[in-house]
Amino acid sequence: MKFIDEFRDSRLARGLLRRIEDLAHELPVVRFMEVCGTHTMAIYRSGLRHLLPENIVLISGPGCPVCVTANQYLDRAIAYARLPEVIVCTFGDMMRVPGSSSSLELERGRRADIRVVYSPLDALEVARQHPSRRVVFLGVGFETTAPAVAAAIQQAASEGLANFFVSSAHKVMPPALAALTTDGRLRIDGFILPGHVSAIIGVEPYQFLAAEYRKACVIAGFEPLDVLQSILLLVQQVRDGRRAVEIQYSRVVRPEGNPRARALMEQVFVPSDAEWRGMGVIAGSGLALRSEYRSHDADATLDVTVEPTVVHPACRCGEVLRGLCEPQQCPLFATACTPETPIGACMVSTEGTCAACYKYGRRVETGVSDG
Repeated sequence: MKFIDEFRDSRLARGLLRRIEDLAHELPVVRFMEVCGTHTMAIYRSGLRHLLPENIVLISGPGCPVCVTANQYLDRAIAYARLPEVIVCTFGDMMRVPGSSSSLELERGRRADIRVVYSPLDALEVARQHPSRRVVFLGVGFETTAPAVAAAIQQAASEGLANFFVSSAHKVMPPALAALTTDGRLRIDGFILPGHVSAIIGVEPYQFLAAEYRKACVIAGFEPLDVLQSILLLVQQVRDGRRAVEIQYSRVVRPEGNPRARALMEQVFVPSDAEWRGMGVIAGSGLALRSEYRSHDADATLDVTVEPTVVHPACRCGEVLRGLCEPQQCPLFATACTPETPIGACMVSTEGTCAACYKYGRRVETGVSDG
């Protein structure tokens, strides 16, 4: 396929691996974290971890938006869905994520009106078609999806569509990276930074990682050659003793990002504290609706009782998301917790570390496949 095959060329991959190996033998063990679920899936699918020199270690971080969404948010969404006059609209990945005692999928089976949409504009159309009912869109994601949600909220306001609401669980990545960097339990030498998020925010929000914390940083694309080239750039930074934020994904990401998208976000959202699964509440890492859009803020206007949060005591999703353990170290992995019967959020999403490891990682390590 044009524009895909070029980035999966095995001959070029072998060349990049040789260059990484040539530089790596000069280095001690170095640890790079990818903080995008799409990178995690690409790395597992391509088997890159097992092709790299032993002293180049890749760690998966909190890059899957569904995975980092806390149970409390899921429980609130389920409470909305139980209201008889409410239609809940959500991206498909959220359906099977277990809350404290239920999931959106289970609630739909109990006749709650929950609809999978591909865009917040689809939810807006549902609101137009059902003016007598309240439509709640679950706003989950990072800077990548927030501009589209902001546009939908502004459109609803301009149309006077009073039955359209958003429950915002949007998060921004730089505060989470700062939290990971200052976590004394984890040593990270560099970050493979998210290409999609960076297309919006550009380079500047990451500069503190290189300037203050001396972390190597590369904004990477998502094909195998993108990831390998990004690792090569990271290794070069470490070998040369310099730290910078470099762009490997230059066919999409500009240093200044997308100013129009950011302006749209700023018109609708304000920074807020947000809870991340496994990481707790991180100051300034969320996006809440501005007061002028309060009438479209589900969490501010819809009164529901949310059940107390319960997390499975054996689930280690939180540690997986912080890079403190591998999926195989969780006692539930591939036994009680599988893609068919997920217990942790990381096993549900197509960008989840446990799902990627289950689908692709076990082939290399045990010869077991998903069939």
